[in-house]
Amino acid sequence: MTGMFCRFLLFAALLLAAGSAGAFELAPHKDRLFAYPATLGSADGGRYRVVDYREMRDINGRDAVPERRVRDDYVSLRVRASQQQYALGELRHYAVGRREGAKIITIYLHGQGGSRRQGVDDFTFGGNFNRIKNLMMRNDGLYLSPDFPDFGAGGKNAIAALIEHYAARSPAAPVFVACGSMGGALCYALAEDARVAARLGGLILLGSHWDADFLKSPAFKRKTPVFIGQGSRDTVFPVEKQEAFFRAILAAAPDYPVRFVRFETGTHGTPIRMTDWRETLNWMLTRR
Repeated sequence: MTGMFCRFLLFAALLLAAGSAGAFELAPHKDRLFAYPATLGSADGGRYRVVDYREMRDINGRDAVPERRVRDDYVSLRVRASQQQYALGELRHYAVGRREGAKIITIYLHGQGGSRRQGVDDFTFGGNFNRIKNLMMRNDGLYLSPDFPDFGAGGKNAIAALIEHYAARSPAAPVFVACGSMGGALCYALAEDARVAARLGGLILLGSHWDADFLKSPAFKRKTPVFIGQGSRDTVFPVEKQEAFFRAILAAAPDYPVRFVRFETGTHGTPIRMTDWRETLNWMLTRR
């Protein structure tokens, strides 16, 4: 009996090890530099956090030229060898990493007045775009930064086509869509498309807005993870309204995989600079 029990324990351990080995997560890249500053408060079991943000430290102390060029230790330019510009019909976009057989796909959608170039700029926003590019390249992933015609149906259809194109070449890869500011309109439109929602691994809202219709979307019904990053002094999309949206999600589905990070004293662009890509994506990967 003892021998049988030992063999059972060994078999169970092997199964557990196999399951752990199969769980994909992004390997570290400059984690110490991009880690969140101190947490000032939290709620909802840690799903809501208030993070200390200070302009003098997090812009002036981080950038060689404030808001224009981050210090060199925050970037790794080896990733540029993996970056190319392509066109899918009239949709021009940058691609970094594996265009086929990727393990993970991350797409950044810019806000009003932006372009595909914003999402591949190595030196602005504290080097955070350089970090996501490196995270994708170093983990057999694909990063995309596209232009699109508008924030309405035309833009949604263009991005849906982009997702379909690359997802067909990496069918096992979950697709994560990050939307800056007004780009959130496209995040919500994609959430309402059942075909796109089936591929989504998560939505990342960076200084963006709210949409009550999300609670009726196919993505919501599938419990697609949502991350919301917002500056407490955002004058474009007030933090109070975005916090109310976060609460509405939890009221509709208390176990919904949603996280909110409030950057205290941060402004409209702060979440693009400060959001920890690796922490966010690895959390979303655990929800698959």
